[in-house]
Amino acid sequence: MIPSWLNWRTILVFIAVLIVSGTIFYSNYLAGKIAWEERKNVEAWVEAQRTILNASPGVNLNLATKISTENNRIPIIETNEKDQITGNYLNLDSQLVKSNPHYLAEKLQQFKRYNRLPIVLIIHERPYTANKYYYGESSLLKEVKLYPIVQLIIIALFIAIAIIATRSYYQSAQNKLWAAMARETAHQLGTPVSSLQGWLEILKEQEANASIVPEISKDVNRLLLITDRFGKIGSLPKLERSNPTEQIQHMLEYMKKRTGGHVQFEFNGAALAHANPLLSPPLFDWVLENLIKNALDAIEGNGKISIRSQVNDRKEMILDITDTGKGIPKNNLNKVFKPGFTTKKRGWGLGLPLCKRIIEEYHKGRLFVKSSEPGKGTTFRIVLPA
Repeated sequence: MIPSWLNWRTILVFIAVLIVSGTIFYSNYLAGKIAWEERKNVEAWVEAQRTILNASPGVNLNLATKISTENNRIPIIETNEKDQITGNYLNLDSQLVKSNPHYLAEKLQQFKRYNRLPIVLIIHERPYTANKYYYGESSLLKEVKLYPIVQLIIIALFIAIAIIATRSYYQSAQNKLWAAMARETAHQLGTPVSSLQGWLEILKEQEANASIVPEISKDVNRLLLITDRFGKIGSLPKLERSNPTEQIQHMLEYMKKRTGGHVQFEFNGAALAHANPLLSPPLFDWVLENLIKNALDAIEGNGKISIRSQVNDRKEMILDITDTGKGIPKNNLNKVFKPGFTTKKRGWGLGLPLCKRIIEEYHKGRLFVKSSEPGKGTTFRIVLPA
């Protein structure tokens, strides 16, 4: 039986870890091999210097000269028996040596950290004189050591791109599903609403029903509004210039009639006197209704809900919907706009995600939790462009 955790994602991650581990191991192996070869090359170069220095007249020095001149990769610094720099060096930037008096000393310390044991060329036994040769990493060795890091960065970039592409694909698929569900909901509601309108006209003809017809009419109009909202979610809504003050006041009046006397509503709309943003009135109403309903759930029938407005320097309209309810725990703040997340026993977790979609995708604004503190309340902020 195959374990539940063993799926294609786990296998791909395991393969990627194997590839990266193998690359790092092999790169370290190559680096070690190159470092060993370079020490042998430096030893051969020092031996060539010894041969040239101690050569008798008439001795063929072609091989020693060739070895001495062929080292053009490994940087070397020469010191005397007291570890004082003699001024001789190889494969270092001569311009930096001339311009910076501390350059050779700094490089020497770097070479000593890389290889503590210098290669010694004894010139005289008595009195003892000798040259010590410290060397550093060649450009080839540095590139081999750098290769695994570059590869890890490239792999990380590919993984990041794959994650972003996958999320975008799922987000697009989710959006299409939402649009299809909204259109289907609007379509399904359309038939019974049309039938109710017909029955309402029949009831209007009978005087005995005069007292109930207005209430039924309100509910039918409410169903028509809901149908219109779902229809606009499933397609690109038409935005129009409008002052949101009347819509906010109307929504607050509507909600007041459906709450008890222990809930206090407050609206400061002075800043919206000259605001004229592009809105889809039915969808903006939906956002307000959802946010106010969430606030009512948070205060549990006893508390205060306030809507404050302002216009910032960029002429953006800002609405803060604040409640004095139970607040949102910090570990849930980044989840409240995710579809399906809810703390209600009978909630579907679609209200706030729909609000965010309406504000950010249709109105090109922003909706976020401005602040929340458990036991004190929550503030949702809507920002709409000028």
